Amino acid sequence: MIGFDNIDNIYFLGIGGIGMSALARYFNVMGKKVYGYDRTLSTLTTELQNEGIGVCYDDNTDAIPVECIENPEKTMVVFTPAVPKDNNIFGFFVQRKYLMLKRARVLGMIADNYCTIAVAGTHGKTTTSSIMSNILTESGKDNFAFLGGISKNLGSNFRLPQKKENIANPKTLLVAEADEFDRSFLWLKPYVSIITYVDADHLDIYKDRNDVIETFNKFAVLGDKEGFVIVNKPIEKLIDTHDIKKLTYSATDSSADFYARNIKIVNGCYVCDAVTPNGVIENITLGAHGWVNVENSMACVAASCCVGIKHSFIKKGLETFCGVKRRLDFHVQSSNFVYIDDYAHHPREIEATVTSVRKMFPDKKITGIFQPHLYTRTRDFAEGFAKSLSLLDSVILMDIYPAREKPIEGVNSQMLARLMYDKDVKIINNPTDIINTVKNSDTEVLLTLGAGNIDKLIEPLTKNFVNWRR
Repeated sequence: MIGFDNIDNIYFLGIGGIGMSALARYFNVMGKKVYGYDRTLSTLTTELQNEGIGVCYDDNTDAIPVECIENPEKTMVVFTPAVPKDNNIFGFFVQRKYLMLKRARVLGMIADNYCTIAVAGTHGKTTTSSIMSNILTESGKDNFAFLGGISKNLGSNFRLPQKKENIANPKTLLVAEADEFDRSFLWLKPYVSIITYVDADHLDIYKDRNDVIETFNKFAVLGDKEGFVIVNKPIEKLIDTHDIKKLTYSATDSSADFYARNIKIVNGCYVCDAVTPNGVIENITLGAHGWVNVENSMACVAASCCVGIKHSFIKKGLETFCGVKRRLDFHVQSSNFVYIDDYAHHPREIEATVTSVRKMFPDKKITGIFQPHLYTRTRDFAEGFAKSLSLLDSVILMDIYPAREKPIEGVNSQMLARLMYDKDVKIINNPTDIINTVKNSDTEVLLTLGAGNIDKLIEPLTKNFVNWRR
């Protein structure tokens, strides 16, 4: 753990975040004393506590562990921009001049010790990085993985190499989800970079899409000059890698370096061949559901070839992948009713999810329950949300999940409903009312969509519908 040898205690502000919790797990298994604060109790924070990590939910400074107070020189504080500056614990550490580092920088410091495969892009990062780690594991290449979601293969968002000698080996592969929020990914220097999309997003951070593209170009040239940058074919001309080799991938475009052919659906799963510059991997049954994951899988095929994975192991890794929680995540699947949950919170992601589900269930009525995430995102992409949600047959809108933001006058779910004037749209927040509304409808496929706390609906919806419409 180069860079952390003199640190005994690590305190995470916002420890329940998906990226933060992966780092907390890393330091915990590496023998550090790990503590943290989060605003709310969640499944993830409960799991961290069960793993021996101390978590508090009150920003009272009395909750700071005595080890951190008595040994400031041996303590590091990790935080994200989402932590409000008026947080009392944050203020305590700032006033006493503790070593305070952003999450992204800490991940970069860890990754600097290994051979990194970084998955960037405004969509598809979590599933793509999770597939990538599974391919490496199936090939026998021990690896670290820092993921932005819970891989069902791991049951976690973090993977530690199984062999102790690989933990200190600089040749060990590390898969990292490279987040563009707050330009976090600029701390990484990967051997292989994947860039999926460069759409406008996080316009509270970026001026416009051109600013997003410019920053992704900065990321692209940070990598190893002997390495590779793998880009989605439609954005090939937007990314200049200078003297780093650029490769392209696509779901269907045969002009890409890596692409899929003979695509078909068999028993609800996509089956395809992967065409590479060095031959074809035939008849792959993709474990990741949905059309969008044909594309994501081709990105992983390309990255796998760049690090020398044999075709047989690539095929096995794609086929044994079990998915990621909250990414096209099936909870009920019977002959007359299907319930799927997805993290989609950007118009393109909603469009991709609904389109994927429509391809799987072309003749079914699809209802979506959507919780907008952030006032700024809702404001900036209102028309895009209306357009993508209109792909559904019926829509239930919940109130906006504010996360780190304060309300913006006039920005609300009613605004989205007005833009979908010709659709069946209802605004409902109470879980019981949502369940009753769906039960009394003729919907056949139900989607929950959003990045806020809409995941709290998963259990009650599943319990109600698993014994319903059998």
